[in-house]
Amino acid sequence: MTEATIFQQLSDHADLLNTRDAGFSAAEISRGQVVMMMSPSGMHGLTATRIRQQLDPQVAAHTPDHVVGLGIEVENPGIGVRRTPDIIVIAEDALETMDRPDPQGALLAVEVVSPSNPDNDYVGKLRDYPAMGIESYLIVDPRDGTVHHHWNIKGHGAGAVYANHTEHSFGDHVDLGRSFTLDTSVLKRYPQP
Repeated sequence: MTEATIFQQLSDHADLLNTRDAGFSAAEISRGQVVMMMSPSGMHGLTATRIRQQLDPQVAAHTPDHVVGLGIEVENPGIGVRRTPDIIVIAEDALETMDRPDPQGALLAVEVVSPSNPDNDYVGKLRDYPAMGIESYLIVDPRDGTVHHHWNIKGHGAGAVYANHTEHSFGDHVDLGRSFTLDTSVLKRYPQP
C-alpha cells in the first residue's frame, strides 16, 4: 500500500469523524495517525481572538496578499499530514480552492495549547509544520504563561525542522519576523485548578 493510499484512507476516516457531533472540533492526520481534537474552551478561543486582532492589521500593512485565518484545515498528502492551526497567516490565493489548501509558504502558524493534549502542539505540530513549509510557528501556552517562537526551516519534506527557537513570558513583546510583533500582555493564563 502506498503512502498516498494510506493518507487517503485516513482522510476518509477523519472526514467521517468530523461529520459526527461528538464534542470534537476536528480530526487531524499526522504521519499515519488520526489525531482527535476536543472542542476548544472559551479561554482558548479568547486567546486566539486576541492574537488575531493584533495580527490582522500587521498582515494587511506588510503582506497584503496574505490573510489571517482561524481554524483552516491545511494538508500535505505527500508527507501524510492534515492539520488545523488555531491561526494561520497564509497567501490569500492559496485559499482559493474547494480542497484543503497546501500551507507551503505560509508565514506563520499559531497554536494555543489546550490543557488536555499539550504534546500535540509541542511535539506533533512542531514536527509537522516545518515539514509542511510553514515559515514560523508560535506556541502560546496559557497553562504557564509562556510563548515559544520557532523559525528558520532546515531540511526538506518530512525531515524538515525549525532551527531557531526563543521562549518568552506573557507580558513580553515578541518579534515574529516579517515586521509582525505580538504584545503578550493582553493574554491571560488559564485558571489554576
